[in-house]
Amino acid sequence: DLLMLYKADSQELKLDKERVHLNHLFNDLYEDIQILALEKKIGVSLEMKDEYYINGDKIRLRQLFLNLLENAVKYNIPGGKIKIFIFEENEKIIVEISDTGIGVMPDDAEKIFDRFYRADKSRNRKIMGSGLGLSISKWIVEKHGGSINFRSTPNEGSVFLVVFPKERAAAAALK
Repeated sequence: DLLMLYKADSQELKLDKERVHLNHLFNDLYEDIQILALEKKIGVSLEMKDEYYINGDKIRLRQLFLNLLENAVKYNIPGGKIKIFIFEENEKIIVEISDTGIGVMPDDAEKIFDRFYRADKSRNRKIMGSGLGLSISKWIVEKHGGSINFRSTPNEGSVFLVVFPKERAAAAALK
């Protein structure tokens, strides 16, 4: 993660752009995340209303969404739920990942995308991590011409929204 961020900062990391079929990407991720969720008996659902394509780096997009989904498992409660919902709205492709986990405290909300930031250590002492996943995720989204936001309620869960321009708009933005 550190090496990736160093290369990104020094402009050494180049994206290998291609037409990415999000449905295929998420079908694979869905299978992977179900395995991770088994230990905590977390239910995972995936809903896609249509076929979705974006212009992007398939490996980095997988990394982005795997980071978000691993966090949804890591910070969830036993028996909780994760929902992945992909839809189109106003010429944008939106990926919504929600969980029923511990949520983010209001004081931590503005810092969660900062490098090395880990929310209140006493709440997640047993949860391993470097505090780089969300920073990397934000970088990947922004390099794809998109945005990432979230909303959260402590002890109820979080919702992450990743918004990309549709493929035809994304191609121009990524040149």
